[in-house]
Amino acid sequence: MSKTHMLRRWRRAAIVGLAAAAVVLSGCSIQITSQPDPSIGADTMLINADKGNPFFTRNFNPYLTNTRTASRWIYEPLILVNPLDGTLNPWLASEWSQPDARTIIMTIRDGVQWSDGEDMTADDVAFTFQLLKDNPSLDIKGAWQHLESVETDGSDVILHLQTDDAPSLSILGQTMIVAEHTWEDVKDPGTFRNEQPVGTGPFVLGNYNDQQYSMDKNPDYWQADKIQVEHIILPSTNSQLDTVSRGYDWAYSFISDVEGTWGAASDHNAWWFPPGGVIALMPNLEVAPFDDVNVRRGIALSLDREEIAETASEGYMKPAGQTGLILPNQEEYLDPSIPDQGMITQDTDAALAAFGEAGYTLQGDQLVGADGKQLEFALTTANGFTDWTRAAQTVQSQLAAVGVKVTLKLPQPAGYQSAISNGDFEMAIGGMGNGDVYQAYNNLLSSEFYVPSGEATANNFERYRSDEVDALLAEYRETVDTARQMEIVKELQGIVYDDLPVIGLYYGGIWGLFSDAKFTGWPSEEDPYMIPQNYDSAPLMIFTRLERVKGEDK
Repeated sequence: MSKTHMLRRWRRAAIVGLAAAAVVLSGCSIQITSQPDPSIGADTMLINADKGNPFFTRNFNPYLTNTRTASRWIYEPLILVNPLDGTLNPWLASEWSQPDARTIIMTIRDGVQWSDGEDMTADDVAFTFQLLKDNPSLDIKGAWQHLESVETDGSDVILHLQTDDAPSLSILGQTMIVAEHTWEDVKDPGTFRNEQPVGTGPFVLGNYNDQQYSMDKNPDYWQADKIQVEHIILPSTNSQLDTVSRGYDWAYSFISDVEGTWGAASDHNAWWFPPGGVIALMPNLEVAPFDDVNVRRGIALSLDREEIAETASEGYMKPAGQTGLILPNQEEYLDPSIPDQGMITQDTDAALAAFGEAGYTLQGDQLVGADGKQLEFALTTANGFTDWTRAAQTVQSQLAAVGVKVTLKLPQPAGYQSAISNGDFEMAIGGMGNGDVYQAYNNLLSSEFYVPSGEATANNFERYRSDEVDALLAEYRETVDTARQMEIVKELQGIVYDDLPVIGLYYGGIWGLFSDAKFTGWPSEEDPYMIPQNYDSAPLMIFTRLERVKGEDK
């Protein structure tokens, strides 16, 4: 599989993750209550995190796209990243250093064992990186787009980079490590299902069938004293009604009227929906008139983001500013010289003035260009992404008020992804931003991803190009001076604010649902120690923070 294809696949996963799949239960005339299974013990967690199609395939290869969700709780990364704000937490690497922008030294944690009793060492880490090099389809994080070579020195793993590339630390650190002694004789790692997984994580595979499987606590886990969950059950059938009524301890889903459905089903049910990205209008900058910043500014000034956020997310999410930052997660990076934290408020007079700079005038109820034709365009979004569709409809209505005609195109998700990748759109709804500010700006703006419309790209779907931005991104890669990196981030957000390569609308939510009937310590707005998703590696941190509810507290 090509690197471009791999990047596109994981970029697609990130974008789709910000789109809501609505659970419409609020209109039910019968009160829905949660009915936990009485056969599930107080030490056991029921999680809605894995779905069969309709049945499970026994696949615990952590590098395959169709791996079971729990494989990421069996295998661990070197560094555990909180996607909310980019915080790097030491994990299998107890510490690291960057003596220069081309070298990363990771010290591998002492006292870690594989679940079969063998010691985990730096040699396992070096073996894992070589495995990814030899089998590029497994290199899901793109490690070897950054690496030149890997060597070991005692408990240290030394990563030599291809070029000055300081920000690659977080990418390389997310590599999940596998055991050399169980993988070295695998003939085809790219198809290996790893049905008897051996990992370093907090859980091992328990009972398994194609409709449900269980996980058991790993008694030899290096943080076993922090794990109070003894067993996990993951069913393959998780309908929308199941999410509310089945008694799950942890689920991840957008639910319409969460208070009246999930919240009303049990006094123990809680939720936290933090912002995880920015939903934005993405113009194709190679299509006139979007190559004119005045047109982009006119559109930005025409929009009432409060209404868009309220309509699209049912009030769960707030309007987003025009810096590309996710607030309040990344407030430390915000340039205080940018007014109103980058929020652009609706101003019809200013919008018409900006359109006027581009040669458009309001004639009756139409915004007309010098050619006498009304400004009109098609806005593309993915069919089934309900919040994006509602956002697109609201944008359509608001732009009609200033004389711009917008039609909606709603291809299926695969068709949508193909359209934005190949530049087959005029304007699209899309996502930008993530917890790693450098990666967010690099993915959005770097001309390394630029290809003309008609050719496929993995990022920079709007086809933005700027020598100034490329120079700033290059300088960021070349320095390990965190103060200078902060200055560069402020310069980049100023460019996004002024040049409007994309137009921010509202924040995309992370839809964490959990119950404190049996376990407490869930991440929250007051304690945002980890993103509340129950997939990928985030649960590794959450499992260490959960505490059993004592009998007298129930």
